[in-house]
Amino acid sequence: MRFRSAVLISVMAITVSGGASGPTPQAALHWQAWSDGAFVQARAEHKLVLLDLEAVWCHWCHVMDDVTYRDPAVVRLLNQKYVLVKVDQDSRPDISNRYQDYGWPATVVFAADGSEIVKRQGYLPPRLMSSMLQAIIDDPSPGPSVEREAAFRPASGSAISAGLLTRIETLYEKQYDKPIGGWGFVHKYLDEESVEYAMRQGARGNAEYAKRAADTLHDATNLLDPVWGGMYQYSVGRHWTEPHFEKLISIQADALREYSLAYAETQNPEDLKAAQSVHRYVTNFLTAPSAGVFFVSQDADLHDGQENEAYFKLQDAGRRAQGMPRVDTHVYSRENGWMIAALCDYYAASGDGSALLQAQRAAAWIVVHRSLPGGGFRHDDVDAGGPYLGDTLAMGQAFLALYNVTGDRGDLKAAAATGQYIAAHFAPAVAGGGFVTAQKPTDAAYRPHPDRDENVALVRFASALAVASGEERFRATAAEAMRYLAAESVALQPLSAGVLLANEDMTEAPIHVTVVGSAASAEVMALHAAALRSITSHELIEIRDPADPAPLPTSVTYPPLKRAALFLCTAQACSSPIFRGEDVRAKIQRAELQVAR
Repeated sequence: MRFRSAVLISVMAITVSGGASGPTPQAALHWQAWSDGAFVQARAEHKLVLLDLEAVWCHWCHVMDDVTYRDPAVVRLLNQKYVLVKVDQDSRPDISNRYQDYGWPATVVFAADGSEIVKRQGYLPPRLMSSMLQAIIDDPSPGPSVEREAAFRPASGSAISAGLLTRIETLYEKQYDKPIGGWGFVHKYLDEESVEYAMRQGARGNAEYAKRAADTLHDATNLLDPVWGGMYQYSVGRHWTEPHFEKLISIQADALREYSLAYAETQNPEDLKAAQSVHRYVTNFLTAPSAGVFFVSQDADLHDGQENEAYFKLQDAGRRAQGMPRVDTHVYSRENGWMIAALCDYYAASGDGSALLQAQRAAAWIVVHRSLPGGGFRHDDVDAGGPYLGDTLAMGQAFLALYNVTGDRGDLKAAAATGQYIAAHFAPAVAGGGFVTAQKPTDAAYRPHPDRDENVALVRFASALAVASGEERFRATAAEAMRYLAAESVALQPLSAGVLLANEDMTEAPIHVTVVGSAASAEVMALHAAALRSITSHELIEIRDPADPAPLPTSVTYPPLKRAALFLCTAQACSSPIFRGEDVRAKIQRAELQVAR
């Protein structure tokens, strides 16, 4: 679900801004960036428009470039009747979200008026491609891959009915691959939300879900690179032992967060080791040394289109002797937000202070170089179709995660500003219609659309922000996004865990951990550290200093005490004061069990 305009960057020439080189140019084909101009040209020249939607890190995209788009018959047909557009999906979230169901490469052919004719998924060999191109020239009417968009019926409110919730939970149960483990039945990968929901239910007493989460996390360690660290994107086929070797920052962020949360919950050393592997890889390969921000991905291919299983079986020296797979050195706000938030969870669970420093440094760079007036964020240096919801939302999540682990009010203020910006710039066109990916349409024939994953993330972020800030306006944002998710056509889409998590985060108060005492005292710091080491996926941690002249609003009255104390509050009750750090973990685990009652 990522996009930019076909930029391939050598790892030997890393720059923070990202270069503008591309695949080896094909002299016979002339690609251009996505714009209305492509359709204007198509109308003037009586041609069709072909979109090659690719990913920098994608093996089969490289094969398309090196094989299909070099084929003489393909080149002849394309030059005769097509205007050619090539887009890297990481650079354009709006187009990426539009065609994410087709994977990369996605091939889409449009009429000159912008209407779709054909949408194809994955690698197209030359003979199939030339046959398709000629068939479209002969008959440019929409094919069976183009279906009329179904009418959307918003839910009547943000609450998911009991009957619909049961159906979603049943689907979630069916999505677990019992013989093999993990969620999904084709490729094997670590689905963050599915694992997180299972861990949450396990902490509330569901032993079967706890086992499924633990088994999946264990099986997914097969996707960790034993040499450089980091997690490969997925395993081919219905098993865990044949990885596809690209490494995306999104995959690293998901893995770092889930292994960190698992370690905080169970203290399983394998989970900590996995998190450390991911952290080491991101630090060494996907971090700009001078700026501290995070890059997008590392390619699976050492040489475009060539399989590299033998390369990844080598040790470090053997790999480096042959060269390094390309790193996409673009710096996107969204991807940095994801990694900043994950680093906060890793710091909380592990106590590794370097991770917090990395998160803070990256956030500071993004604020300076990607901020928009009013609290929003650009995707890149220049956004052709932005701003995009994903960038501001991910940075809002990052600021809230930083606040949760440091208590810095500046981070909370920045998170609130992103929440305001989202409400002002990406609101649904109609009530219950979902917050949209971008304000601008991708083209004249397609209006801005909502993305399910973004609305899940927005519900969770806005719900947490409302609790942390005490501002009800953010709860209204969460409710509006939840109304979109509560529509049956959206709620029943796979995978189900995201909607279940969003529903819980909105309807259930998080575990509220408050350390009361002088913020500078050793006792407060020790209690705060103990709370961080036991962090959960639905939790607010804060420090309340009685000397604070402007405390955040709260409905809880804390008793005056002569020593620092920690209090745990759920929707049902607050604990008695906890004075010793060694008692905190058991108290938090007991509070999680109480949520299920």
